[in-house]
Amino acid sequence: MKVTVHRKAHFNAAHRLYRKDWSYEKNDVVFGKCNNPNFHGHNYELIASVTGEIDPETGYVIDVKILKNIIKAEVEDAFDHKNLNVEVPEFQNLNPTAENIAVVIYNKVKAKLNPKFDLEITLYETPRNFVTYSGE
Repeated sequence: MKVTVHRKAHFNAAHRLYRKDWSYEKNDVVFGKCNNPNFHGHNYELIASVTGEIDPETGYVIDVKILKNIIKAEVEDAFDHKNLNVEVPEFQNLNPTAENIAVVIYNKVKAKLNPKFDLEITLYETPRNFVTYSGE
């Protein structure tokens, strides 16, 4: 029997959506106000969902403290109050869209989890705009 455990977290970060190989005008058409050269920020909400079998000894799929610590180290400490384009190495050559941020978070968290677990990342950029990634 598989069960999914969810852990919520949040971080605040600035970013700018643009491609270095495009003109300012083309970036402006494609990314609009998100192309602001002075950056803009979001209060991101994250849900990390871990699916696996219930351990018959503990009754846990995963100890939530373990998941909490992974998220703190890999996401909150790395992204919170940062300019993603400038301060986060993963985005030096990757446009920090919600989609790409979710994939980066997935890869960072998945690398720290026991491989027996399935992982899904849901990232809210705003309360109405969010993405989900599960490694596919």
